[in-house]
Amino acid sequence: MSKLFSDENKAAFTNPLNVNNPVAVQVLGICSALAVTSQLKPAIVMGLSVTVITAFSNVIISLLRKTIPNRIRIIVQLVVVAALVTIVSQLLKAYVYDVSVQLSVYVGLIITNCILMGRLEAFAMQNGPWPSFLDGIGNGLGYAAILIIVGFFRELFGFGTLFGYNVIPQFMYDAGYQNNGMMVMPAMSLIIVGCVIWAHRAYNKEEVK
Repeated sequence: MSKLFSDENKAAFTNPLNVNNPVAVQVLGICSALAVTSQLKPAIVMGLSVTVITAFSNVIISLLRKTIPNRIRIIVQLVVVAALVTIVSQLLKAYVYDVSVQLSVYVGLIITNCILMGRLEAFAMQNGPWPSFLDGIGNGLGYAAILIIVGFFRELFGFGTLFGYNVIPQFMYDAGYQNNGMMVMPAMSLIIVGCVIWAHRAYNKEEVK
């Protein structure tokens, strides 16, 4: 049991949540942060989808790593990821169809997500199933956290809602408050991501060094 929760395994899970966050530190997965964060709900679903796919693809590739010929390892990784993405896509259409419509083609593009492919190549091909699972969960949740932060601010200030429910009181609108239309534009999400990266690195300046 102690080996399951060794310092190395804990680090594989916790580092991507903060000091080695895939978005804030490695600056990966920025494209989806621009595309699916205009509202909070699709941002959460996208983050959870990437987390599930990263975790289980890591496990599968880790189990197969000693039997995969080196020259076709990328092809095998893509096949595993594509199969998992297809399963997740069908589940989203079955249970949260409205969100799957909002996410549109971006669920399919998880196949080429640089965070996911990077973890398969850099970690799962070198480590056992349990550490790979923790690494996948950690990186997925680290990615999801950034999407949720961006989605929160964009929906709140762009639409005045959270999860589709109005949260800004009517009296503020009566007093002249207006929703910021720029918040729903992709360029604004890039600015918010930049602010998140700046805040993260300022808070963790010693670790980043």
